This record gives sequence, C-alpha cells and structure tokens, in this order.
Amino acid sequence: MPLPTLLLTLGDPNGIGPEVVLKAAPLVADVARVVAVGGAATLRVQAEVLGLGPVAEVASPDEAVPPGTLAVLDPAPGSPVAYVWGETSAVGGRAAIAAVERAVALCTAGQADGLVTAPISKEAIHAAGSPFPGHTEMLQSLTGAGTVVMVLAANLDAGPLRVALVTVHVPVSAVASLVTAARVEAVCETLAAALRDRLGIDCPRLALLGLNPHAGDGGVLGSEERDVIAPSVAALRARGIDAAGPFPADAFFGRRGWTRADAVVAMYHDQGLAPFKALAQGAGVNVTLGLPVVRTSPDHGTAFDVAGQGVADPSSMVAAVRMAAAMAVRGIS
Repeated sequence: MPLPTLLLTLGDPNGIGPEVVLKAAPLVADVARVVAVGGAATLRVQAEVLGLGPVAEVASPDEAVPPGTLAVLDPAPGSPVAYVWGETSAVGGRAAIAAVERAVALCTAGQADGLVTAPISKEAIHAAGSPFPGHTEMLQSLTGAGTVVMVLAANLDAGPLRVALVTVHVPVSAVASLVTAARVEAVCETLAAALRDRLGIDCPRLALLGLNPHAGDGGVLGSEERDVIAPSVAALRARGIDAAGPFPADAFFGRRGWTRADAVVAMYHDQGLAPFKALAQGAGVNVTLGLPVVRTSPDHGTAFDVAGQGVADPSSMVAAVRMAAAMAVRGIS
C-alpha cells in the first residue's frame, strides 16, 4: 500500500511552526509523504537561515520532488517573503489562515489523506479578522462538521492517555452553562465512534470527570454532576456506550484512573489539559475527532520567544504526523 499523503500547514510564520515542519519531515518519511502548505518564499528563506531543507515549491500535492526535499504548496503562489520572527501580527495570522483553508480544501477534494497543523496565534488570527478562537472551531466551520471533539493523546509508559473536552476555548465563567446533557452526550457519542473508526478501539471505555470540586460532593458544591453528568452517563450506557463517572478530577488523575479508560472526558480546557501536559511532558498530540478529514497537531504553541533560534524541538510534530498517518491508513485501507 502506498504511503498516505499528509499536508503540514506551517502555522504562524513568525513562530516555530515552519522550523518544526522542516525538522520533522525527514523523520517521518517511513510513514507518510508530507507536503508543507504555506508561504513558499518564506519557508525557503527560513530553511536557508536555519540550515534546514532543501525546499521545492509544487503546484499540487502529488507533484514529485527530489529525494530528501520538502515539497511546499503555496496558497498564494508568488507571494513575497513575509515573516518577522517572534512578532504577533495580522500578516502572520492571514498566512496561517490561508494555509489551513487551502489544506482543508485539498483534503476534502480527495487530493490528500489528512492534515497536520503547526501552531497558530489566536491573537494574530483575530487581528487578521478571523471569528474563530482556534483551529478546532475553524476546521469545524470549513468542513461543515457537526459535533467535533478536541482530544489530546500521548503514549506513556503506563499506557495511552487521551483527554477529550466538552468545552474548549471558552471563558471559565461560561463553562457551567455550556455543560448540558445534550453537549455531554454528543461529545461522548462522537468520541466513542471516532475511537472505533479512526483508532480501531472496538469497545472504548469513557471516564467522565465532574465539573465541580469533589464532583459536587452530593450537591453541596454544585449540582451539575447530579443533574447533568450522571444522567448523561446513564443515557450513554443505555445506548451501548461504556461510560462511567462523574469522577472528581483531582483524585482521578492522582490515582491514575486514566489507565483504566480509553479516553477521559473533561468538562473544560484546563481541567483536562493541565494534568495531561504535566504527564505527557511535551510528547502529546492534539487530535480533532468528528471531522470528515484526519487532523492532528503538536500540543505546543507558536513559541515566539524562541522562533528563529533553531532550537525548537520537533518531537510533538513527529508524533502528530505519525498519529495522522496511522489514522489515514485506516481510512484508505
């Protein structure tokens, strides 16, 4: 079987996205054919400055390039060099958006088997006029997907750790009102189906965390567990989904409860991602489930503070490409 073709968007050109794409490309040649998507002139200059590459511009994902050369597809062919390392700007935001839009269009047209997105700056895409708070919401809109689920995944010594989110990029003050039975159940149903179809887990076990400290302590510290999450667990089980909870988040992670589940469902961003990043220590992968296309990304940000210094670690990008390749192979086998 031929290797899957994966599109690697460069993210914000002012950050470390182009660097980790350049560094990761030769390390994943055994699992995928990768094509960068972003400003070709910018990438070529950055590659020369950082001592990476070589790079060759292509007009389509299937265009051949010399061995050891990274192909790059420019959303705006002939566009000039445009980056200032470490700077948050609308120019960088527009470049990041254009790369994602082009990559999604190619994937949905069947010209590539998945995409891996280098980090963007939420501030920069906002300055560029984007209404979306991040990749997840942008991809949902571009693909017309229904419920999508943000999952952070890592292969740890104790086993795989996967953390899914019920709410994503919203203020903490808005979380409680968004944790509804409809939302919890939709996330869990999408998650369970994707774990089966994309990752090959036949009977996925889901562990749902509570929203409040001590999972509400029987209603003393909040009623969401009693009124929303526990009934949702019961409804999911009635529909054949192996769901359990709600569990107090601190005790759950402290007692390694995640080793007894295929995925943990956190109610809000930091509840799930703070312990995940502490455990994964930079080896995590961000996966968006529920999309009609395969999408992963490294679990770090733009790292403007070290952009252009040649010190960016490509490990998370490598892991993201390898996971995307494994998911894509299941889809095309």
